[in-house]
Amino acid sequence: MPTTRRTALIAALALSTSLGAAAQGAYPNKPIRVIVPFAAGSTTDIIARAIADKMGASMGQTLVIDNRGGASGTIGQQAVATAAPDGYTIMIHSSSHTVSPSTFAKLPFDTMSDFAGVTPIASLPNALVISPSKNIKTLKDLIAAAKAKPGSINFASAGQGSATHLNAEKFKLAANIDATNIPFKGSAEAVTEVLAGRVDYYFSPIAPVIGQIKDGQLLALAVGSPKRAAALPDVPTTTEAGVPGSEFNFWIGMMAPAKTPRDIVIRLHDEVAKALASPEVKERFLKLGADAWTLKPEQFDAYIKEEIASNAKLVKAAGLTPTQ
Repeated sequence: MPTTRRTALIAALALSTSLGAAAQGAYPNKPIRVIVPFAAGSTTDIIARAIADKMGASMGQTLVIDNRGGASGTIGQQAVATAAPDGYTIMIHSSSHTVSPSTFAKLPFDTMSDFAGVTPIASLPNALVISPSKNIKTLKDLIAAAKAKPGSINFASAGQGSATHLNAEKFKLAANIDATNIPFKGSAEAVTEVLAGRVDYYFSPIAPVIGQIKDGQLLALAVGSPKRAAALPDVPTTTEAGVPGSEFNFWIGMMAPAKTPRDIVIRLHDEVAKALASPEVKERFLKLGADAWTLKPEQFDAYIKEEIASNAKLVKAAGLTPTQ
């Protein structure tokens, strides 16, 4: 083969290889699977879908929601922990991610080492709601009633070891009251029982109860978060209402399998931040009672580590028995 022809062929092959590598390396070049470890319609699922729609439009690829509910989120967590760390399987989960190491005796994954934090997405304050029929107007009234008849007060939760349960346990310990947990399968049942007055109170996510609060069917005594909720600006935090040390931050965030390339983790972080800045997501979050929140990936990893430790102390102090 003549030298000039051979040289031209080598150059063409090199260019083809280079273009092929560039095409394979472009991220994303196919749909991204977003595992949500809860059922469709849950608060985590609603937040995930709002973010996924905006991210997909920005990234030029569809983010497909894959609901993997069950076992307090651990089924979905395991699916992500064992997925290829290529950026095409990610997870949007809640603060329950940092609770499961304490509420399960054994997990099929390591909550810290098997995941890479991308960023929190939102902080969702829980509102302590009670039926007006109870004739309790303030948080101090509730505490006084509980102390007047120890063991007579009960509270709802969306399941043993759920974020709503831990929020209530932290409040109970800080307020030094005796109250009994009545676990339900989810928020819908818990709200129904509080509305009917069969259960005394519930630390509910704001979205399922904001309508009943505004029309007077439920009274919000406080929010359990470190700061007031944008959706309920006139409702004090439990700390402001006189119970220091009772704050509980319920959050929803994005994670990826460990060893996901750092440039992909950073790209995902930046896309979440961009989505949160959009007017559509801001409006959606306001209706849900959610406050947008981001951290850099390394900050989120550090926060998750702190949360695992603090929740372990809370579970032990509350005397909760891990699930076998």
